[in-house]
Amino acid sequence: MKIDNTEGNLEENENEELYEHHKFIADKGQEVLRIDKFLMDRLANSSRNKIQVAAKSGNILVNGEPVKQNYKVKPKDEISIVLPYPVRETELIPEDIPIDIHYEDDTLVVVNKSANMVVHPGYGNYSGTLVNALIHHFDQLPTKPNDYYGRPGLVHRLDKHTTGLMVIAKTENALTHLAKQFYDRTTERRYQALVWGDVKEDEGTITGNLGRSPKNRKLMTVFPDGDYGKHAVTHYKVLRRYGYVTLVECKLETGRTHQIRAHMKYIGHTLFNDLEYGGNKILKGTTFTKYKQFVQNNFALLTGQALHAKTIGFTHPKTKEFMRFESELPTDFKNVLARWENYLSTRKE
Repeated sequence: MKIDNTEGNLEENENEELYEHHKFIADKGQEVLRIDKFLMDRLANSSRNKIQVAAKSGNILVNGEPVKQNYKVKPKDEISIVLPYPVRETELIPEDIPIDIHYEDDTLVVVNKSANMVVHPGYGNYSGTLVNALIHHFDQLPTKPNDYYGRPGLVHRLDKHTTGLMVIAKTENALTHLAKQFYDRTTERRYQALVWGDVKEDEGTITGNLGRSPKNRKLMTVFPDGDYGKHAVTHYKVLRRYGYVTLVECKLETGRTHQIRAHMKYIGHTLFNDLEYGGNKILKGTTFTKYKQFVQNNFALLTGQALHAKTIGFTHPKTKEFMRFESELPTDFKNVLARWENYLSTRKE
């Protein structure tokens, strides 16, 4: 039996943030069995009542169609269920943390997130997050119904070490409107990333389902056959070649956890100084000690992967005007590029 316990992802996401997804394909020899019993045997810590509530809400599908809790599972049935994550007892404490506000009106705010800042509280990061800062600076930011994570105003997120632009809703209407735009993929999101290696094509598209790695649940991996994970598409374009590294622009068509980081690694171009995906090692270049020291000095300038959310575009929930915002690369990122630029010119001499 195939099992896909793909957890709801939390990065730059659509409306999947509050849920966990499970998918099962019944064996050829599956005995006829009520679906609530079938799922109870396969889902840890899930009661029959929880599963029955999911069925009544239309969250249990068999072969793509909603079914009731008394549906009888048959051989080769494809079964999927969506369940809310358990409530987390996380108290949101306002903290006076500076926020780089790029734009603000009475409906929304666009912030430029700095490196080394977690977006919302979670395991190991219960303070010092962007959410802690937001609830200090803004009164009564809206949350989605049954928002188990208590993330006021958030419709997407960036990884801890990823810098750049995020849009935050200040009203319930804005939150709903923006969430639908992310779900419908009508937003514009462009990133700049420094990656290892000389990217062969000037531009291209990476398509490959993303799911949690069986070897390390903290990492995402590509499942090219599409049996596991979630559909993900990244478009990339080369901006500047430095020989051993390349500056690329990545345009997101979908917004999955670690999408750019996992997709670029998948095509052999891990992000420069990506601590989790192995980019903090010298993956391309010479064996000379001087070169190794040069790269190590570049690593030292960055807190994590060289990835910046440079552009965000969306339709304003109130005015219906399409708005696009641009942000400069952070100073440390620009300094690393300047050093590679100098290295490239030295090599050509």
